[in-house]
Amino acid sequence: MNILMLEDEPLVAASLIKLVKQLEPEATIEGPVASVAEAQELLKTAKPDLIISDIQLADGISLDVFTDSNISCPIIFTTAYNEYAIRAFKVNSIDYLLKPIDKKELQSALDKFHLLQSKFGNDIYLQQINELFSDFKNSKKFKERFTVHHGRNIILVQSSDVACFTKEEVIYLVHKDGKKYITDFRSLDEIEELLDPKQFCRANRQFIISLPYIESMRSDETGKISVKMKLQQCPEVIVSKEKASSFRKWVEG
Repeated sequence: MNILMLEDEPLVAASLIKLVKQLEPEATIEGPVASVAEAQELLKTAKPDLIISDIQLADGISLDVFTDSNISCPIIFTTAYNEYAIRAFKVNSIDYLLKPIDKKELQSALDKFHLLQSKFGNDIYLQQINELFSDFKNSKKFKERFTVHHGRNIILVQSSDVACFTKEEVIYLVHKDGKKYITDFRSLDEIEELLDPKQFCRANRQFIISLPYIESMRSDETGKISVKMKLQQCPEVIVSKEKASSFRKWVEG
C-alpha cells in the first residue's frame, strides 16, 4: 500500500509516520509534503492508495489539492480544530483524526480504509467528495476578530491588526501597536485553523506570524530562515529547513 502524507509540521509528521509504520509495516509512505503547491505537483504523477492529510498546510487549505487534482483514492484528514470539517467528513464516510493523533483512532481509520477500499473509485463517491469540498470552501469563513484580556477588561482585536500569536505559558496575541494580550486559546493549532492562510503562517511551534508585519528575512548555512518582524514584541522567528521552501512560497504569494 502506498500512502501519501500531507503535513506541514515536521514533528507532527514524524510522529504520525511512526504510528502508521507500526500499524501498517508493509506500507510505503511518501512525504511529508508541506504545501498545496508541492502536493499538486506530486499528484501529477503519484498514484497513492491512501492520502493522510492535514486540512491546513503551509500555503493554504489541502482541499485545494483535491479539487485541482484527479484524486481517486480515500483521504483521512487530520485537524486540530474544525467542527464543520469533522461533521461533514463523518457524514460522507471520509475519516478524520483530531490532533494529537491517537493510535487507536488511527487504527480505526485504517481499518475503515481496508473495509471500504473497493468503494472509493466509483463515480458516485467521487461526486460526493467534490460536492463536499465545494460546500466546505464556500462556507469557509476565516476569523475576523479576536477577544483578548486586558486586565479585567475584554477587548476586540481585528485580525488585520494582529502581528503574531506566540505560545509561552499561555497563548498571546501581539497587536500591531506592540501591546501583548492573553487569549483563551489552548494551542496554536486551534488558532491556525481559524486564520486566513494568505495572511498568517505557522512559522514554528511557538509562532504564527502575519505577512504584513514581516520586515525582512535571511537564510543561514543550514537552510533555516530567520524572520525579523516589524515589532520588537515579536522577536526573531526561526523557520526550520524543512518548512523553508513552503514558507518562501507563502511570502511570495
